[in-house]
Amino acid sequence: MGNLTRRALLKSSVVGAAATALPAFSASVEPVARKRRIRQSVCQWCYPHIPVDQLAEYAAKIGLRGVDLLQPDEYEIPRRYGLVCTMGYAGGGDIGKALNRVENQAAIETAFRTNIPRAAKAGVPNVITFSGNRAGMSDDEGARNTVAGLNRVKKIGEDHGVTICLELLNSKRDHHDYMCDHTAWGVRVVQEVNSPNVKLLYDIYHMQIMEGDLIATIRADIQWIGHFHTGGVPGRHELDGTQEVQWDGVMRAIADSGFKGYVAHEFVPIGDPLESLRKAAELCDV
Repeated sequence: MGNLTRRALLKSSVVGAAATALPAFSASVEPVARKRRIRQSVCQWCYPHIPVDQLAEYAAKIGLRGVDLLQPDEYEIPRRYGLVCTMGYAGGGDIGKALNRVENQAAIETAFRTNIPRAAKAGVPNVITFSGNRAGMSDDEGARNTVAGLNRVKKIGEDHGVTICLELLNSKRDHHDYMCDHTAWGVRVVQEVNSPNVKLLYDIYHMQIMEGDLIATIRADIQWIGHFHTGGVPGRHELDGTQEVQWDGVMRAIADSGFKGYVAHEFVPIGDPLESLRKAAELCDV
């Protein structure tokens, strides 16, 4: 998300630049066969001026497996192109107000009881949730509350074969005061919940900013990770030579770990958006 957050993106100048540079989609794009060691996806919010159908069609042509972060009414769209919605919104709270406060948990549970069955029907493997901000609460109390909240909803995921993913975000630059901002805190929570259907969304962009040590952390904690997001550091833009993460090395570590989930591209392109996505898919195809 970065300073270019999901909510703020439509107001940013980058969107205007991306829209101006938006190429006409060509149905003549030659389909690309990928190695499939990394099952790649793309986050829809990064392409606000491209309809979901068009993005899914292009994603299929360049060898991606899905479209990420869709609303329940959009869950079925990627299926038209042989893809899936790889991560869905399902009412799992907001970044600042979610599971670490008991008063938010009933609404999240109610939403999950409605939307997780919808996700399962559409073949959506994951739904997203958040810790919420600290707002003066200790990390220990927040962890205990988040465990209790996830324990309320884990059976919904288990009964429908959908994984509830708690997102790791940085509090240093983009989401000040967010509680689930270190891998160790997130791992503590999902370990205590101890469900095959409750895991972490490990956002590589955010964790590079917070703690680095990406490959060693991924290798140590892969059993607790259900999903990955990408994004260039700094700036959350293209995955290229201007960035500090060696993306092919990180992808090899993920693939070699035996991870069978999805890696979704969540960078905001500042160049040709579809060409940037194609290049990212090529770079991460290890």
